[in-house]
Amino acid sequence: MDSTTIGFIGLGNMGSRIARCLRAGGFRVVGYDSNPEAAAKVGIEVGASVAEVVRSAQIILMSLPDSKVVEAVVEGDGGVLSSVEKGQVVVDLSTASASSTIRLARLFDDRGAFYVDAGISGGAAAAEKGTLTLMVGGAEEAIERLTPVFKPIASKVVVMGGAGAGHTTKLLNNFLNAVSLAATAEVMVAGKKAGLDLHQLLDVLNASSGVNFATLNRFPKIVDGDYLEGGLTSRLMTKDVVLYADLLHELGVSSLNTAGPLASFGLATALGYGDAISNRVVDAIGDISGGIRLNKA
Repeated sequence: MDSTTIGFIGLGNMGSRIARCLRAGGFRVVGYDSNPEAAAKVGIEVGASVAEVVRSAQIILMSLPDSKVVEAVVEGDGGVLSSVEKGQVVVDLSTASASSTIRLARLFDDRGAFYVDAGISGGAAAAEKGTLTLMVGGAEEAIERLTPVFKPIASKVVVMGGAGAGHTTKLLNNFLNAVSLAATAEVMVAGKKAGLDLHQLLDVLNASSGVNFATLNRFPKIVDGDYLEGGLTSRLMTKDVVLYADLLHELGVSSLNTAGPLASFGLATALGYGDAISNRVVDAIGDISGGIRLNKA
């Protein structure tokens, strides 16, 4: 194992882009995915198994769908824990349960290894360009070693605290993202049905108290028919909101605003948009509002 090799587990929509940035940044990347063709498509070395990837590098990154998959990859037969050695650093880039992350971090600590949670924000476009925002939790010693690894993939890295702090921050951020996207989609459908010019409506919103990430960055494209395909799906957005609700339950904080985004992205999934980008929630709301499409007369 050497410091110029990165192991990478999970080469899906986000993982593949991050792995490419690492390779372009001068690292040798050895990757594994449940799809045996994924690593070759990314243009990195193919690891035959999770264990082989873990044995190949001092630092291993994982980008997986949820905590259930993370736990299976880490704790299952031939998983990360069965091969990890003292001093290795495993970084979880997934959107995962903070309580699960804290539990796994203890298991790595028992083996003298490090488990760092690094929530990511910026979507597929930022992953492609290497300009992600990372919200990091874990041991200071391990995080310092990750500085050169994060450089090709992120433009902003914020250390939030110990184990679980990165994933906690990611869930809080993703909930606000879900609320603003679902609410703005509803407003834009209403604006369309009321006969408003949607570009003018966005100009007003973006100069007023209703401004948010969706009004600034998503709907100026969506109203012209560009849904910015390739990002977080409605099915995954629903998963993130459920994780947020679970987190607040664990913290003993009242969760009064989860019903809206759960209903909106649940509707999108029920109407067939579950595996499309979550921006398509506006079409789901349009469907049940008289067949409204923002970019059609």
